[in-house]
Amino acid sequence: MATALSQMPLAVLDPGGAGATALYIVAFSLFILGVRRGTHPTTAKQGNLIAVAGMAIAVATTLLLDGIGNWGLIVGGLAIGAAVGVIASIRVQMTAMPQMVALYNGVGGGAVALIAWSELRHGISLGEAIPLDTLIPVLFSMVIGSVSFWGSNIAFAKLQGLIPTRPLAVPGQQVVNALLLIGIVAACVSLAIDNGDPSQAIFIAALIAAAVLGNLVVLPIGGADMPVVISLLNAFTGIAAAATGFALDNVALIVAGTLVGSSGTILTMKMATAMNRSVANILFAGFGGAPAGAGGVAEERPVTSIGAQDAAIKLAYADSVVIVPGYGLAVAQAQHAIKEVADELEKRGVGVGYAIHPVAGRMPGHMNVLLAEADVPYEQLREMEEINPEMPRTDVAVVVGANDVVNPAAKNDPDSPIAGMPIIEVDEARQVIVIKRSLSPGFAGIDNDLFYEPNTSMLFADAKQAATEIAAEIGQL
Repeated sequence: MATALSQMPLAVLDPGGAGATALYIVAFSLFILGVRRGTHPTTAKQGNLIAVAGMAIAVATTLLLDGIGNWGLIVGGLAIGAAVGVIASIRVQMTAMPQMVALYNGVGGGAVALIAWSELRHGISLGEAIPLDTLIPVLFSMVIGSVSFWGSNIAFAKLQGLIPTRPLAVPGQQVVNALLLIGIVAACVSLAIDNGDPSQAIFIAALIAAAVLGNLVVLPIGGADMPVVISLLNAFTGIAAAATGFALDNVALIVAGTLVGSSGTILTMKMATAMNRSVANILFAGFGGAPAGAGGVAEERPVTSIGAQDAAIKLAYADSVVIVPGYGLAVAQAQHAIKEVADELEKRGVGVGYAIHPVAGRMPGHMNVLLAEADVPYEQLREMEEINPEMPRTDVAVVVGANDVVNPAAKNDPDSPIAGMPIIEVDEARQVIVIKRSLSPGFAGIDNDLFYEPNTSMLFADAKQAATEIAAEIGQL
């Protein structure tokens, strides 16, 4: 009976009919509207819900198409996937969100590669030549999907600390990568030429070669560049999904994949620009995560250390304060405590703003999301280009867990690995307070000259604890 139920035809829509096309148009229109609403923190939640509605319509439409069967497997897969996704999303910490994004992106790439293999097997089973307008997108999806899946897994492992964040390369790395790429292209050309009876063995060999290539491309990239890599791999997954949409003649998949691919590409370029580096440099320079003893150990230079009470006095009697959040704020979950500091200062008439660097944290918008969670008004969040001209007139800049994005070596030391990278110029403020556990380097693995500037005071403490103490001290003044 269960078998009969699983094979029961429930389809009511013709794949090429007007009804299915109309529903797909509604679905991808909601995707576009959701992305548009997601570009602003105040409407991002609504944008997510709109996009979810679009995806629900797309999935439901696909399941109702003529030819869909095996409902037992489909329902079981949906239930398992939904359960894993919901539980993981609820339990994940904000500090681990980049890893989760990498994993979800990898799952998408893996799904695309498996669909490509399934379509090849289906085409072979028909005993007819597979049309090139179907086979070529299938081969493209297989290669890019496999690269994205395995590359995303490496990115996850580096961010999670399962493998070293420093660049890991094999001897002759570029030669090996080139040979793998040539082999993959040759295999795909062979399969396209022999489209009447394509060899599954060659397809599987190309799939495995793409998997190895995905690993080898990401392993030599340092931890500092993982957010950019994740964004790039996300674009790859989107492009592969769009190609799969052409192979399956699925309009919604084409549009959704194109949206993901284009937005991921734009985001990758913006992040690279924010670091003053090219995407090629990020992929092949092996930058970030320098090992101890290779430029990653703080120099023995004098620093000025203060306590929470001294910091409170500096802040309470200032006219303007700019807070610069970084990954350390996320780790300490200090956003609410920092908001308490800002509230206490505003009660005293002190102007408070937040300076947001495009690559602060481990993913774009990381700081915006954290501060929005603490109900920080969006109007107080200032972009780097907007806040830098005001820094010389700022009484106190408070750096909370940020490192590389405020390092003056980027503009003062032409030999620095981050030379030329746009930074938030907190060193131009009259006074600087850096809340940090130690003098340890950031993701770039280099010492931060800001810590030793004459106008900088270091408050060595957990960001949440320090902010809580500072807010209490200000309240007592």
